Amino acid sequence: METYIALLRGINVGGKNKISMPELRTAFEEIGFLDVVTYINSGNVVFSSDSKDRVELIKQCEAIIVEKFMLNIPVAIVSAADLSTTLQHAPDWWNIDKDAIHYAIFVISPMSVAEVFAAVGEVKPEYEQIAYHENVIFWSAPRETFNKSRWSKIASSSVNNNVTIRNANTVNKLLMLTH
Repeated sequence: METYIALLRGINVGGKNKISMPELRTAFEEIGFLDVVTYINSGNVVFSSDSKDRVELIKQCEAIIVEKFMLNIPVAIVSAADLSTTLQHAPDWWNIDKDAIHYAIFVISPMSVAEVFAAVGEVKPEYEQIAYHENVIFWSAPRETFNKSRWSKIASSSVNNNVTIRNANTVNKLLMLTH
């Protein structure tokens, strides 16, 4: 049995793509996932499955969201083990400065990290820091100059529908929920 985290992209944001977390948990249980837990209202689902096929897991999650909520929502799936490894490779500066914003940007397949970098553009080192491991981009920027950073505009970029973003606190809490 493997523990996974499903990261739904763009739900419950600005009154759009509304999904109730208790109903989402029930939907995941109905398709056979075990130990299902949702975390906050932004589409984070921890679950267990015997399947090792992430592509199939993504298809199952996206299909149940269409069936139950009539929404086409991209889903990223990461195993608890892979998330733990990814966080071990986080840069030293990520999630350290309490006066900065720290995001983990999960790239949704088939998009690649290189394509995201090409679309968003060069980092502005005077305003932000960026690194990546596998398909997760670590980004930090001081709150006071957040709006001057290039990567703060990722939501208005051409790759917006191919990434899902979580703050560092959420990512760490999701990993804790897998234990």
